[in-house]
Amino acid sequence: MHFREVLLRELSIFIDESGDFGPLQKHSPFYILSLVFHDQSDDITRHLDKIHEALQARGLSASHAIHTAPLIRREHDYRWLDLPARRSIFRVLVDFVRTCDVTHHSQVFSKREHSGTDRLVSAMSRELGALIRSNHQYFSSWDRVVIYYDNGQKEITNLVNSVFNAHLTNVEVRKVVPSGYSLFQAADLCCTLALLRKKIETDGLSSSERDFFSTPKDSAERALKKGYFKTMDRKRFGD
Repeated sequence: MHFREVLLRELSIFIDESGDFGPLQKHSPFYILSLVFHDQSDDITRHLDKIHEALQARGLSASHAIHTAPLIRREHDYRWLDLPARRSIFRVLVDFVRTCDVTHHSQVFSKREHSGTDRLVSAMSRELGALIRSNHQYFSSWDRVVIYYDNGQKEITNLVNSVFNAHLTNVEVRKVVPSGYSLFQAADLCCTLALLRKKIETDGLSSSERDFFSTPKDSAERALKKGYFKTMDRKRFGD
């Protein structure tokens, strides 16, 4: 008797957050939750190679995890890199999302409207549950849905486990090490761009953000809308 290998259809969801559960402060008025979706059967090796080569060319390890907020602010591992080098790394990650067969979804929550950890977590639970319910046929069509999160905040770890398992029966949650998955870094990018979009709509960009994104022809706001937001909007989940 011959046995044929059965390939499971697996959906990977990489989740990252931006913000904290502390009290409302001027520097942290929003909380962002971003999800990146990837069909595990789609081979993205050549896209990953491009990221690794770009990092090595700029003196970083091929396994370095790109963190976009410090990249913009020239902090931590990026403090020795000049503006063109930091911009090019940022663009490599944007191009990775643009060219890969992935989609993304971001939710932005105002801490002014949802004051306190309990209210903020409840709001996120409702929004995430609504996303799953409105796309239930899609999520349930996979043999397995594997969710990757780095357990950076226990509230999100608990939320992800409870909400997804309450709506789906094919879910597995795994802890991810950011340097091991460029798709997790893509979720970090989605958080950053969702926050920048919200800041443009409300209090405006910081000086470091304006310096990073402005060009001789365009303001930072216009450059973001033309060169980044439009690109990411084309890859939004459900569109």
